[in-house]
Amino acid sequence: MERKHVAALLAYADRLDPTRAPTTEAAAAERFEQWADLLSDVAPTAPHPEGRHWDASQAVRRHIATSPYPIKPSDVSRPWHDFRRDILSRHVDPAPDVDPDDEAAYRAALTATRHAIETGQAVAQPRTALPAGTREEREAADAEHLAQLGGYIPRNIDQALAAHRPVKAERRRLVVAGQPDPYTVPCPWGACRASAGQRCQTAGRPRVNFHHARIDAARAGAAA
Repeated sequence: MERKHVAALLAYADRLDPTRAPTTEAAAAERFEQWADLLSDVAPTAPHPEGRHWDASQAVRRHIATSPYPIKPSDVSRPWHDFRRDILSRHVDPAPDVDPDDEAAYRAALTATRHAIETGQAVAQPRTALPAGTREEREAADAEHLAQLGGYIPRNIDQALAAHRPVKAERRRLVVAGQPDPYTVPCPWGACRASAGQRCQTAGRPRVNFHHARIDAARAGAAA
């Protein structure tokens, strides 16, 4: 929260409860510096994936309306940290728009996304709901997807061959995990752009797995 936000928040509190406003300029300045320090990591407003947005002024209003005690910075920061924990618990890190083979850049992008969510600059990406239908229906759908990847092979033999067929093994792993087949969509990653039915590439070399952006695209296509 910037100092201008703190000033506006204190002015709002004094308007709601003028009897507790500082009576001298020195006391007002001391209170302001204390609040500015303790609320520096609190967002003035922040979105929530389910629409229950955060607004620091509402925390102030709620306290003054329900508590007989003077408001303190912790009466704003405590509900903010509860709100932040809630949105982070619902968040699933999306694949950053960077080369996943560049581990440092990939981690930095994930960190930046989480910081943006924590400071109210971005909306958390909610977890994907389980597929619809009964367990039997989901298992039947999985079997259909697996059939599209090839005929029946005994599991022990299939596992033994997996090392020699890494792409098919990866497709099968995703299907068994309930994920759509990435081969059905082109890769949107700018450095790859593999067409549907083709393997992802890194620096012109075919990959045995898929870029996260392509997996996300397949998931989005299946949910559409």
